[in-house]
Amino acid sequence: MLNFRRIPVWTQDFRRHLSSTGALFRGQNVIEKIVQDYSVDLPKGKLVHSGDYVTIKPAYVMTHDNSWPVAMKFMGLGAKKVHNNRQIVNALDHDVQNKSEKNLTKYRNIEYFAHEQGIDFYPAGRGIGHQIMIEEGYAFPGTLTVASDSHSNTYGGIGALGTPIVRTDAAAVWATGQTWWKVPPVAKVELKGKLPKGATGKDVIVALCGLFNHDEVLNHALEFTGDHMDQLPVDYRLTIANMTTEWGALSGVFPIDKTLLEFYKGRLARLGHNHPRITKERLDKLASSYVKADVDAYYDKTLTIDLSTVEPCVSGPNSVKIGNPVSKLSSHNIKVDKAYLVSCTNSRLSDIIAAAAIVEGHKVAPGVKFYVAAASSEIQKDAEKAGAWQTLLDAGAIPLPAGCGPCIGLGVGLLEPGEVGISATNRNFKGRMGSPDALAYLASPEVVAASAVMGKISSPVEVLGKPCPEANTVKTTIKKNEKDEDEDAVEEIDEPASGKVLEGFPENISGEIVLLDADNINTDGIYPGKYTYQDDVSRETMAKVCMQNYDLEFGNKTKAGDILVAGYNFGTGSSREQAATAILARDMPMVIAGSFNNTFSRNAINNALLTLQIPELIEKLRLTFANEEKIPTRRTGWRFNWDVPKSVVTVVDSKNTVVLKQKVSEVGRNLQAIIVQGGLEGWVKSYLNKA
Repeated sequence: MLNFRRIPVWTQDFRRHLSSTGALFRGQNVIEKIVQDYSVDLPKGKLVHSGDYVTIKPAYVMTHDNSWPVAMKFMGLGAKKVHNNRQIVNALDHDVQNKSEKNLTKYRNIEYFAHEQGIDFYPAGRGIGHQIMIEEGYAFPGTLTVASDSHSNTYGGIGALGTPIVRTDAAAVWATGQTWWKVPPVAKVELKGKLPKGATGKDVIVALCGLFNHDEVLNHALEFTGDHMDQLPVDYRLTIANMTTEWGALSGVFPIDKTLLEFYKGRLARLGHNHPRITKERLDKLASSYVKADVDAYYDKTLTIDLSTVEPCVSGPNSVKIGNPVSKLSSHNIKVDKAYLVSCTNSRLSDIIAAAAIVEGHKVAPGVKFYVAAASSEIQKDAEKAGAWQTLLDAGAIPLPAGCGPCIGLGVGLLEPGEVGISATNRNFKGRMGSPDALAYLASPEVVAASAVMGKISSPVEVLGKPCPEANTVKTTIKKNEKDEDEDAVEEIDEPASGKVLEGFPENISGEIVLLDADNINTDGIYPGKYTYQDDVSRETMAKVCMQNYDLEFGNKTKAGDILVAGYNFGTGSSREQAATAILARDMPMVIAGSFNNTFSRNAINNALLTLQIPELIEKLRLTFANEEKIPTRRTGWRFNWDVPKSVVTVVDSKNTVVLKQKVSEVGRNLQAIIVQGGLEGWVKSYLNKA
């Protein structure tokens, strides 16, 4: 996705442009520095900044139960041997309760492939892949580690840049060692003050999701800072980083500090001196030199939360954007049918011990089922050794194998119609944990355990027979970078043309704008789900059903060559590549939107569909047609033109009056190469043929 915006003299994009040409240098934030270290084929002297498209060679890529689909895609590219088997980790964790022959066959296929290729493999029961990546030192402070799973953000809790990729990207990394990434805008999140007794990391992220719930951090990378950060346990950091996904961010990275270094000293003591990745030498090097933001680093915005005002919070029902103090919900006497202490979010040792402390001496309430699963087999062994595991079982908890399970609607313990569940997981989307007619809430392990004992959503203090304290107000602020606040449109652009295009990449893209006047257009709307798993759908059929669920008249109102302009968060929902290829099947060269869902953006580029983010354009269109009948698909009579070598976009209205003209960042040769080859798969095939 290309981020096009108005550019006055000192905005971010202009500074980045000057930096890349050597005319001006500015500092880098932590995200940019880590990406710099893991980017390949950069122009000499190039400093990586937000908005740049780069080719990255991540330290590691993790795939889980989707390893076999990735392997199938990998082999479909003509690849036979992975580029670097030390870069790849396979961990079976999602459907570990499924003992059907079909699932076991898939698991055997993954294990055989990993053994054949020399890939590090972790079988079902060893634990959740993200936890393994941390325990075994694959994700490590200051590194870039990716996974074909949305909760790779978890790695940010230990100072690594963890970010999700789609299956095509994973196959590309397997085959070539690299893929592409767009450096996102970076926001700073300041955690001021200290958490009061009883509040946890889960309460912090639930509060953030509920209070900043208008896409403030959508598709951003986050850097967490704070005046008492050293007092925030690493497990709390992992929980917060994990749920930056639900907050809408691409990653959330905590600083490397003495608390983190002590955490790793503990890991080293447990693992001994023969571990291949967590070693004394590596930790000594980390302690002496680690990545920090420059004093003049740029941040798109700064969000602040006063930790001293945070209290136990509950998210829901059925949305992470709804948050309330548990003290408020307790008075509503919301009956609980099922409680869950599972998942990669809150099933570490400290979580299990905290939950056990709540239930000790008590029993799970009649009619309530309380499910527990450790994030890894190592954690379960430690919990058993500490006695916490047995305490939970004595209270009536139902154990599940180390893995994902009910968090993603798999295995036993799913919510039935009409039931209410409270969970220490990361998502409570409608229907995710079972029936769409159930209600799901999220909370900390302590609140979940208390609710299991009390039979209703409850505060831990209620288990002790004490009343809930009065709810207070969590203090937050948000500030956009001042240099972005007074932007004016640029009508005259004096920058010399410096861009060059590869042979086969268009120098000019133009067409009539078709307005799709809606936000959050999802992938089901773009490409109906009933066709998604049909392998024999023709290009003609894909073109015919494109946008059918969004607007039945779309096919009659549009034609080849049209430029689609939509609202915000375009392409949300399921990760289906056909949402991009269906638009291409209609011979439409690109989509412009106020903003894009990140997964759609990756699928678009991976399939050679260009996307531009121009919020000013959608706002101008909406203002112009505000007094006309609101229809989902409108031919506007406006013309869009993108001069690629000059990096300039121009829009004229039906009277041929220029309504928008913007200088934009250049399209890098790495991105051009992917488009020219028809997408990432074509690029990989070309790479392999040259190798």
